[in-house]
Amino acid sequence: MAEVSVHLCGYLEASAQRFSERVAVVDTDGSTLTYGELNERAQRIAGFLVAEGLRPGDRVGLVQPKNAAGLCAIFGIMKARAAYVPVDSTAPPARIRSILEDCQVRAVFADSRCADLAPRGAMVVVTGDDSAASRKRGSMARFRAPQSAGDNQKRARRAGTQVAWRNVLEHDPCALDSASRKAGDLAYILYTSGSTGLPKGVMLSHANARSFVEWCSAVFNPNEYDRFSSHAPFHFDLSILDIYLSVKHGSTLFLIADELGKNPRDLAAFITSNRLTVWYSTPSILNLLAEFGGLNRFDSSHLRLVLFAGEVFPVKHLRNLTRLWPSPAYFNLYGPTETNVCTFARIPLPVPEERTEPYPIGWPCSHCTALVLDEAGEPVSPGAEGMLYIAGPSVFDGYWGRPQESAGKFRQSEGRRWYNTGDVVKQDPADGFIYMGRRDRMVKRRGYRIELGDIESALYRHERVREAAVVAVPDVEAGVKILAYVGTAPGSKPSIVDMKVFCSQALPSYMSPDVFIFRDALPRTSTNKVDYQVLTAAWAGV
Repeated sequence: MAEVSVHLCGYLEASAQRFSERVAVVDTDGSTLTYGELNERAQRIAGFLVAEGLRPGDRVGLVQPKNAAGLCAIFGIMKARAAYVPVDSTAPPARIRSILEDCQVRAVFADSRCADLAPRGAMVVVTGDDSAASRKRGSMARFRAPQSAGDNQKRARRAGTQVAWRNVLEHDPCALDSASRKAGDLAYILYTSGSTGLPKGVMLSHANARSFVEWCSAVFNPNEYDRFSSHAPFHFDLSILDIYLSVKHGSTLFLIADELGKNPRDLAAFITSNRLTVWYSTPSILNLLAEFGGLNRFDSSHLRLVLFAGEVFPVKHLRNLTRLWPSPAYFNLYGPTETNVCTFARIPLPVPEERTEPYPIGWPCSHCTALVLDEAGEPVSPGAEGMLYIAGPSVFDGYWGRPQESAGKFRQSEGRRWYNTGDVVKQDPADGFIYMGRRDRMVKRRGYRIELGDIESALYRHERVREAAVVAVPDVEAGVKILAYVGTAPGSKPSIVDMKVFCSQALPSYMSPDVFIFRDALPRTSTNKVDYQVLTAAWAGV
């Protein structure tokens, strides 16, 4: 059946026609919504937003733990031709406020803990319990009113009108107007910190996201019988594959709560008991599963795809995982938020015992084109290092409210707009692009250029190193001091002498860390990446 629109919500509308009674989403509490129910709720949310004066192009915040209500809100916002702005609800209040104020949200869907963080005048929809029991009672989550009139007035001044979730779902659905939708309409804004720690909003259109989803469809061949994991939070770009590829094909999406997502033993049981067929997450989560999930106790034959992205997968951890999960095909997906996935590589199995280097990021996806340029903007010779540039329909429109910074990220060549990823690569004729590191994580010491990721890769070869993160800080005498944060298993911490001897054998002397700091675990961001800013600040005593 032909899709009914060029918007992402067209995927839902088409699947609701084809698979109305199929389960679309399994919530974090185990309750379910069919495609018909999900589409109807999204229509009612859109009807409410339009009636409240929301205009095409307006931004709507989403600040709540991941659940089916949030998924309904996402599709409802897009049906109203607005853009959703997902924000980590566990982030510091000041960061949440700054993001919502930066993109000037007109409305916010939030749980009761975050409802008063909305900007002045923004309407707040207070979401809550959306369990199967509530639906059977015929009413949705109860709105928890402020405890006193004073609280009520204070919140009203700060955030405008608050509306109960159940009232939104009782609104008349909006009329479908697919003809007014444009592929270039803004679909969502994802905020990333970057190297400065200041959040900046990456603007993605429906055309950007759909080009990626269509590529995924052609490569991964999903169908209505697939059972997708939804491990990534909605504010992380990995969620785009989870949500829209699943919905496009009438598959079932299993939402994984944050607590479960970080508990490897329970997560391993969840994957098996729900017979998931497609898994997508960062390598760090997969390593936790392999090391602490007891995967050898569970049947993994139902898994057909394991996709990973967001960080380098140390080979020793990848080798361990593929031994425990031998059935699925493994894919390394690379790309910054600004492009979503733009290169990919299928991992050949088995992983050789002698291999120590991470696998390449592979070849450009069919909807993307890549260039590797030197500092002068000239193409590099084969095998030489250079900066990776990407062009194609998935490349973002720009940063919200930052036209100069946006312009600085692009170069025009051959009549095309090329995005500078900030990543250094070199090309291998057989394996495609090899990721060498980020330009902003390269330092010079003793006249040598050092990629901090190279030191991390070497540290991972130590048999007792579970995690490694390397940062550089200014030093009066040497110019730069290299700090190695090392995570080890309980009771297996190597000595500093052991680490220095190991590094003397694994690295040139100019790359050997100056300081080793042992941790039981390394700090991570809400998207499960190592939080280098926290590690740097810890040394500075901030």
